[in-house]
Amino acid sequence: MTALKHILFVEDDPDIRLVAELALKELGGFNLTVCASGREALEKYAGSGAQLILLDVMMPEIDGVTVFKKIRAARDTPVIFMTAKAQKREIAELMALGALGVIPKPFDPVA
Repeated sequence: MTALKHILFVEDDPDIRLVAELALKELGGFNLTVCASGREALEKYAGSGAQLILLDVMMPEIDGVTVFKKIRAARDTPVIFMTAKAQKREIAELMALGALGVIPKPFDPVA
């Protein structure tokens, strides 16, 4: 298996996007394709070379679950959802879709 180098990061909140982007780039050393919406993620995904997708669940226009389903129809790239709705039932529903994991918000970017 090849080392994880490139992440497609999708988050509509600019503050969360900035903190996570800094942590992923500076602390994690990852290359990122950063998207501020589900629509942008769908536009950039094919050409991104992403090996992992960090995907916000609640976004305007196109939510994370819809983005997940559209991406999975094309390729089986691993997806980790990020969500403020982190009750056991909600996490179980995301995992049942085929997510690799779920990161509850708020999160500690250096943990």
